[in-house]
Amino acid sequence: MLKKIGGLARALYILLAIVAGVVTLGTMDVALILVVLGLIAGLSMPRERMVLAAAAVIALPTVGAALGHIPAVGAQLTAICGNLQTGIAGALASALAILLYELTMDGVMGLTGAGATGKAAHA
Repeated sequence: MLKKIGGLARALYILLAIVAGVVTLGTMDVALILVVLGLIAGLSMPRERMVLAAAAVIALPTVGAALGHIPAVGAQLTAICGNLQTGIAGALASALAILLYELTMDGVMGLTGAGATGKAAHA
């Protein structure tokens, strides 16, 4: 169920990033909606995609600046890249928070003598 909700949130922030880059959406706070959808999408982000997401967050401003030089559509493409960066950054933030929580819990369980499996440590 969580994967379906995360996938839906990811699809929505990608669509909203594209639409908001092309069309002005009035008084809607697009950045806030993108971050919230990203946070929801990050709940189901697998660990093997976290590095790719971090690379995308770092690379999208450069890609957007390069695409900005295209006549007639450059500004819209730059806005789309910025919007995508906002959504992916939200997803990466929640995925990192989950990873840090898991690492912390593994460390705390190691201090008490119980591992992640719940078995007692033997000397």
